[in-house]
Amino acid sequence: MKINNHWLTPAHKINSPNCDNRDDEKDISLIVIHCISLPAGQFNTPFIEQLFTNQLKAQSHPDFTEICQLEVSSHIVIQRDGLITQYVPFNKRAWHAGVSEYQGRGKCNNFSIGIELEGMDCIPYTDQQYSQLSELIHCLMQAYPKLSIENITGHSDIAPQRKTDPGKYFDWDKLYRDLRVTD
Repeated sequence: MKINNHWLTPAHKINSPNCDNRDDEKDISLIVIHCISLPAGQFNTPFIEQLFTNQLKAQSHPDFTEICQLEVSSHIVIQRDGLITQYVPFNKRAWHAGVSEYQGRGKCNNFSIGIELEGMDCIPYTDQQYSQLSELIHCLMQAYPKLSIENITGHSDIAPQRKTDPGKYFDWDKLYRDLRVTD
């Protein structure tokens, strides 16, 4: 796994229009872990891609009527089987965090990389996801020197009034063990 011109190789690449320029491309200093499934609890559907590319149709599922007009994206999605898709180059600001704050800094999209794990905050994630996540984070830390193990957080930590992901079943200890093993 490598980063070439702010794109992860060999990730599947799909350009999301839901991004813009960062205020400071050199200030990539936070990794935010999210989870997503569309519809809730269903995996390996085309709907995450459709959401991140503004093609999600309200009539596809009753749950989509409120989210189909959203303009959101994450840099990366890691599916249950470990497949990685990148939607936004790392030097761009993906629209994943919303109203957020980390260690006194607001607007986390400005300085973070958003990683979505296909899942729900109420079920465990897969070993393939942890393996890919750990390798990805190491790769990111090599490419972006302000990133560190200490600056990895969950969406729930930067937006606690609004978000619960990645949830109680995300094994932070496993992630940190995996990251330290490959250090």
